[in-house]
Amino acid sequence: MLITKVISPNDLLGGTVSERTHCLQAIINDMLEAGGGQLNLTAGVYEVGSLELGSNFTLFLEAGAVLKFSHETDVYPPVESRWEGATQTVYRACLYGSHLKRVKITGEGVVDGRGKEWWRRFDEQAAELEYPRPYLCSIEHSEQVVIEDVTFVNSPAWTLHPFDCENVVINNVTVVNPKNSPNTDGLDPESCRNIRITNCCFDVGDDCIAIKSGTEDASRLIACENIIISGCNMVHGHGGVVFGSEMSGDIRNVTISNCVFQDTDRGIRFKTRRGRGGRISEISVNNIVMDNVLCPLIINSYYFCGKRGNEAYVWTKEALPVDERTPKLSNLSFSHLIATNIRSCAGFIYGLPEMAISNVTLSDVRFELSKDSQPEAPAMIADAPELARVGLFIENTVGTRLRDVQVTGAQSLFYNNKNNKELVIND
Repeated sequence: MLITKVISPNDLLGGTVSERTHCLQAIINDMLEAGGGQLNLTAGVYEVGSLELGSNFTLFLEAGAVLKFSHETDVYPPVESRWEGATQTVYRACLYGSHLKRVKITGEGVVDGRGKEWWRRFDEQAAELEYPRPYLCSIEHSEQVVIEDVTFVNSPAWTLHPFDCENVVINNVTVVNPKNSPNTDGLDPESCRNIRITNCCFDVGDDCIAIKSGTEDASRLIACENIIISGCNMVHGHGGVVFGSEMSGDIRNVTISNCVFQDTDRGIRFKTRRGRGGRISEISVNNIVMDNVLCPLIINSYYFCGKRGNEAYVWTKEALPVDERTPKLSNLSFSHLIATNIRSCAGFIYGLPEMAISNVTLSDVRFELSKDSQPEAPAMIADAPELARVGLFIENTVGTRLRDVQVTGAQSLFYNNKNNKELVIND
């Protein structure tokens, strides 16, 4: 029979962060050696370094419990993980687990990454950062992962990072990072299968949810697939729900519904480029309300951030040969969308001339442009036009269908309509 153990901050012996970390980790290890169980942290502040979780284990933070992580690098041992899609050594996550079965993080408490010092080091490119910053929570190569009810704040980098996991539930979680904090995505499911993300709130400094599958590493690419995102609120952030840009291993079978985006730079955002290959397909987005977004829908095949993003191979608008490095996007459906106070353009869909985006459907969509906006580039693309109060930018697609699409505040439905084969409007 699995045990439940209850501890308070006074149970952590030692005066240094390292000593307290060792004490708490020893408690966890003893439980894991006995087969697992539930560890309850009662109200109070627990200042520690990176902790490693295990199988058949539940970490329960009672109301008032604050798991506060140190910014001292020596309490974050280096491990091999993924960073921006590539395998490399990183500082181990504040909460970490690998090759687990049945692990759960829950309760009404707070996990505080105390990211301010990590962000300063990143901004100043401080020499003491030998490895990339730790994630706040990274569970890797695992099955039956549940994260629910907990509030996560001030992450050093990405906040929640399930990587190569199967059967993942993220429910009723709140993530809050300052809107100017670098790379503090709310949730980055990477190369995972069977994921349910429900009833969560993300208020962050980068993408709220970003779905990924690795990049340019053919020996280690795994698709991210079978994903449900429902009933979530997105506030601030560079994108509400984002696909990529690291998606060389494919992203498929994703449903996003019944969400509200407020003050996100972009709403639904696809970003990839030549050199990354991979395919994004079978995506359904419906019943989404957005307000004060730069652009509600971005499908960008010329995304330029990251290594080699400034090469002519990436940004040229000339048709190039199709090979394994060519990304493919198809079967993308968007319905019942309402977006108000749009600051740039109603939508930006830009495929490659050699690989058109295929079978995009927009139906029952209302786009309302802001009357007071100034020109801004809607997408991160070389030579991006700066736009305000304009309609749809669509180029290099095949089989696009627009049904009951209304754009108000612009002179016409389209700002750009070029090289779109089999375009059907109100069929």
